[in-house]
Amino acid sequence: MITHTLHTEQWLERPRQEVFDFFADAANLEAITPDELRFRILSPQPIEMRVGALIDYRLRLAGLPFRWRTEITAWDPPYSFEDTQLKGPYRTWIHRHGFEERDGGTLVTDHVRYALPLSPLGDVALPLVKWQLGRIFAHRQRVIADAFGVPRPGGSGALASGPVADR
Repeated sequence: MITHTLHTEQWLERPRQEVFDFFADAANLEAITPDELRFRILSPQPIEMRVGALIDYRLRLAGLPFRWRTEITAWDPPYSFEDTQLKGPYRTWIHRHGFEERDGGTLVTDHVRYALPLSPLGDVALPLVKWQLGRIFAHRQRVIADAFGVPRPGGSGALASGPVADR
């Protein structure tokens, strides 16, 4: 199985606890996901976030409907948390969210390790998957910047570093 990574960083001029609380509310995931994915949380809300919490979603990728089940596998407020896909479109999906106080604000990091299904044959789709993930995470960063009132010079986004995907 070939594992790939996606890493993003975004600095927000807000206290770590405020930023963590935003990300810890699963309902905000719907708000920051691009509309074309038709992302919906199926689990009853509010969801108590903790190790072992399960969250069920429905979404569309490349026009195909998927159900996705995530388990919170690490929970360390207000520093980090990790979710792991138990059921969904990827063979492996482990997403670590980090929150570091920096320069009077909070550096938000997303580190995703993922593997495509049917590897190595599924890796034929890797360029498309990387492109799609880059678009999704760039959209998230724009919406998050707007939610926290971060000015976006020239309309280009308040990104400390945009999405970067590699092997």
